[in-house]
Amino acid sequence: MAPSALPLGDPAPPDGRLPRSAAVGSACRDLGVYVHVPFCRVRCGYCDFNTYTATELRGARQTDYADEALHEVRLAGQVLDDLGAEKRPLSTVFFGGGTPTLLPAQDLARMLTGIRDEFGFVANAEVTTEANPDSVDARYLHELADAGFTRVSFGMQSAVPHVLATLERTHDPERIPDVVSAARDAGLSVSLDLIYGTPGESLDDWKRSLEHALRQNPDHLSAYALIVEDGTKLARQIRRGDVAVPDDDLEADMYEVAESTLSAEGLSWYEVSNWARTPAQRSRHNLAYWTGQDWWGIGPGAHSHVGGVRWWNVKHPAAYAARLAGSASPAAGRESLDDETRRIERILLETRIREGLPTSVLSASARIAVAELIANELINAEAALDGRIVLTVKGRLLADAVVRRLTD
Repeated sequence: MAPSALPLGDPAPPDGRLPRSAAVGSACRDLGVYVHVPFCRVRCGYCDFNTYTATELRGARQTDYADEALHEVRLAGQVLDDLGAEKRPLSTVFFGGGTPTLLPAQDLARMLTGIRDEFGFVANAEVTTEANPDSVDARYLHELADAGFTRVSFGMQSAVPHVLATLERTHDPERIPDVVSAARDAGLSVSLDLIYGTPGESLDDWKRSLEHALRQNPDHLSAYALIVEDGTKLARQIRRGDVAVPDDDLEADMYEVAESTLSAEGLSWYEVSNWARTPAQRSRHNLAYWTGQDWWGIGPGAHSHVGGVRWWNVKHPAAYAARLAGSASPAAGRESLDDETRRIERILLETRIREGLPTSVLSASARIAVAELIANELINAEAALDGRIVLTVKGRLLADAVVRRLTD
């Protein structure tokens, strides 16, 4: 299965140079780095991320990846220096994938050191890696902490074996307590990722997963509704009738159970699919995406955004390596966002977070819709009177519909 296609856009310059407009206002924006590690042992049936198993690498090698990524890190530093913007140390670094922890801990540490050397970090910078529960042990996690990682996000997905089997996840759910304990012993903050709405998953199955996750006392928890992407193995299974179509009403019930269960245990929502024990334990890296900050995406297929310029790298690891070996930017294409596009995207993203969206961003016609959204119990009336759009629980379930109404 091929991962989803890259967006259409303008050609990116071979040297990766950014227009001077990208520097405007940069001192008021945070800067982060995302490192995409595109390797997986197996491809899960629901996944359309840009990931590759060993048989799909076509000459690219996992053992070379850290050096290749560091090449792009140095390119990023040069491009930002050439831009003439004020030098900004990084607020966040996030290693995602794929499975970053398929690489040796020394490789992740070496990439992080190179990123720190190139950009510098703010005090108390957040440094996260995703990890599969079966891809790390206590020694590995201690090596990450020693290298400067502060946070690990475990892909738990479910505690129910038949749900994990449908998702084609290979880890044993009983391993979750062991890796969470090891991460805490290493001094790492812990996040758990869950998926709900898997075909064949009952409401009781979902409650069991939530309870298992909460027994680990996570600092942060993400719960995402399963999305069946075209071209995935799961989509083909559903089309053939091998597995049931996900039930939208059941997914809504699952979300409401998640909200009530997590809030009762001291985890507060701060974005539609994310809960944290305290504001300090929210994912600052993901909040940077939702609030329009700047980030550079390192790796095959990684996306970046700096000052209203968005670009994306070539997808395959072999093509990525070849570009860098030829001293060229790995960027495949880019687009410069006009003011109206940036306004619409701000509505789309900031509506999803707890602090909400200032009503001043809305058009005159959209402001008229606010009263209707309050009457339909989709947004908080008190917050709206204070000039902010904040979703209710019902509104979070219908967030896309709210955004459409606000962007009419």
